[in-house]
Amino acid sequence: MKNTFEDIYEVVKLVPAGRVTSYGAIAEYLGSKGGARFVGWAMNACHGDPTVPAHRVVNRAGVLTGKAFFGGNSMQELLENEGLTVENDKIKNFKNVYWIPKEELL
Repeated sequence: MKNTFEDIYEVVKLVPAGRVTSYGAIAEYLGSKGGARFVGWAMNACHGDPTVPAHRVVNRAGVLTGKAFFGGNSMQELLENEGLTVENDKIKNFKNVYWIPKEELL
């Protein structure tokens, strides 16, 4: 199945505030296991669109790999404003705040 950036954005819009997901989890939910890089491209392309909470998408270890596209420290600040703790560009207690679309969206 071929997904579009818009398909990815629709999933990202469902990530609750105070939670994060990963590029791979989104790709797997959309039936594109191994498509994490494509999800990353979509996240990079949506900056400036306030309807897509791209700051809630991190890598599978909880690292803010997309932070360069936000400029400065804004990705971390957005996450901290939602109650998350970030240390050394990594979500603290990642397993507790990790949102997995295939488990949450039935």
